[in-house]
Amino acid sequence: MAALAFVEIDEGKVKKSSLEAVSYAHAVAGEVTAIVFGNVSDIEEIGKAGASKVLNVTDEKLATANIMAYSSAIAEAMNQEGSDLLVLAKSSLGDPVSARVSIKVDAALASNVADLPDTSSGYTVKKSIYTGKAFANTDLSGDKKIIIIKKNAIAIKEDGGAAEVVEFSPTINDADFTVTTTKVEKAEGDILLPEADLVVSGGRGLKGPENWGLIEDLAKTLGAATGCSKPVSDMDWRPHHEHVGQTGIKVSPSLYIAVGISGAIQHLAGVNSSKYILVINKDPEAPFFKAADYGVVGDAFDVLPKLTEAVKKAQG
Repeated sequence: MAALAFVEIDEGKVKKSSLEAVSYAHAVAGEVTAIVFGNVSDIEEIGKAGASKVLNVTDEKLATANIMAYSSAIAEAMNQEGSDLLVLAKSSLGDPVSARVSIKVDAALASNVADLPDTSSGYTVKKSIYTGKAFANTDLSGDKKIIIIKKNAIAIKEDGGAAEVVEFSPTINDADFTVTTTKVEKAEGDILLPEADLVVSGGRGLKGPENWGLIEDLAKTLGAATGCSKPVSDMDWRPHHEHVGQTGIKVSPSLYIAVGISGAIQHLAGVNSSKYILVINKDPEAPFFKAADYGVVGDAFDVLPKLTEAVKKAQG
């Protein structure tokens, strides 16, 4: 099986979730070609993650993400490389692109895949469903397959060799540019929630925006992104792009630290894909403790400064 991995970049750097997609493709197929659009400052990371070749699209017309044009280019790359498997990370760009590519190349598609496929009897993938509350085993038939992986589905391979970088010039179809992007507004922050491996999130237990320095200090010490519960963003204590939950950002970090958040089901729906959850709450009956891997019963105003200091000492 020949695999193609779609790699997304952010401000010229490869997204961690895309490196996971490359490593997933390598684990499945062995031989992986990656396709990436734009100028990439750390393109060597794609090779380390498992790709032997990188198709780099540098056409200025494709410098800004265009769902239709990217879909056409990826489908063309699959046909050129003889790829019968496309792997990409679940994202706001990857989801619509993959759907269109599946039509163009007549491929079976599975989204939110959480593990490597089982090929002992057919081709079965394990999908996360119902906002992470359950899994479904789905059979993919057909000669070509597209797998969209959820974050943390596989560890990133770091010992791959140097990939051959080849400039790829896909056919430009004017019909793909009937809709254009006029403006892009990005969420602010040193580390953005969708890509964060560590998240420190606060709720109404912080009592007010003036106390958010406690969350930010711990996050900065850990190199983590900051988040919040819906009530906090509704009260304008924090910007809406930090709202984690069913109607906000869904995160899949290695560690999610929830401070002063009760754990309503809407919030849990946005964090239950986290590898580990640490809850800090002074209420021992807070529902969040039932979903936590680790819990601290205590006042955030006492616990957070001590935790931050302990992390600093551990870091030397």
